Amino acid sequence: MSRVGEKIKNIRNSIGMTQKQLGKKLGVNESFVNEVENGRKIINQNLIDRISKVLGKDINDITMSFEEQVFEEEKDKKYSAAPKKEAVKDVWNEAFGSVLKNIPIYGYDLQKAVSFKQLPLINNKVEGHSQDKVFYLQIEDDDMLGFRIAKGDLAFAYSTHEIENNSICLIEHGSKRVIRQIKRLDNNKVLLISNKGSFRTETAEIKEINIIAKLNRVEIKL
Repeated sequence: MSRVGEKIKNIRNSIGMTQKQLGKKLGVNESFVNEVENGRKIINQNLIDRISKVLGKDINDITMSFEEQVFEEEKDKKYSAAPKKEAVKDVWNEAFGSVLKNIPIYGYDLQKAVSFKQLPLINNKVEGHSQDKVFYLQIEDDDMLGFRIAKGDLAFAYSTHEIENNSICLIEHGSKRVIRQIKRLDNNKVLLISNKGSFRTETAEIKEINIIAKLNRVEIKL
């Protein structure tokens, strides 16, 4: 029941007038009055004024005209739609959140992420690797300049302790962490290769080095 219809019904009942009698005075049938009172029909300001005159009371004092009611309904629709838009936005954010992974960017110490980059997460993996093992390394020197890896570049890497022949890795050798290409010599020794404008090699016992991560690719800083 609408507020207009409820007001008409209350006043009509208070003066002992039936729906049929009100309809007759207005020149409409009883069913029309019934539909107005039950909110199934919206009446305009002209009819509101006529009903007020017949009932002897102004039903417009606590109600709205037809135009006002339409305006309020449209306004309600507008504001009720806003949360739905936000809800849709949240759904899309969740959807994208489920397929994109924030990959941390670390220095060689791997202590605290300096920033993040987003990469697609496919089958719970990032570029074929477990999502909890991948990260970016911010290159800290030009030791591998001959391999086109320069200071400030970002290298996508994944955690591993395995020695892969000819791979380029972040290693710990002595008390220092460096990027080196590793070439296996035998079961006990490897060759650590760098190139800072000139080719350099260093032989090391496998037990003396700690493989931290393997570099997969480099994003060059321009």
